[in-house]
Amino acid sequence: QGQLVESGGGSVQPGGSLRLSCTASKYIYNMAYCMGWFRRGPGNEREGVVSLDSGGATSYADSAKGRFTISKDNAKNTLYLQMDSLKPEDTAVYVCFFTVYAHCQRHLPSPGDVSDWGQGTQVNVSS
Repeated sequence: QGQLVESGGGSVQPGGSLRLSCTASKYIYNMAYCMGWFRRGPGNEREGVVSLDSGGATSYADSAKGRFTISKDNAKNTLYLQMDSLKPEDTAVYVCFFTVYAHCQRHLPSPGDVSDWGQGTQVNVSS
């Protein structure tokens, strides 16, 4: 069973930036996979934000396009989410995920198709 640990959340004013990290451990990368981020807003609804597959392809939610950038440092087994031009509606708990490639071929996975979740990190955007 792999583990995902997020960090980097916090409070920022609208227009500001944050970088989230998700460190993966105990994973054996012997098959194609996807990692990425969901978020849970104040109403506890879960929204897919971005996915990165093991081939390097990305899928972004419309709300994230042009503002958020996903990347991965394979040597550190760490996934990053650079968030720029943050808006109040970005306020949420951001949760890292891992799943097999079959569930995210060039699209965001459904929550029910995610294999592993992190514990989440809170992002607050307000003035």
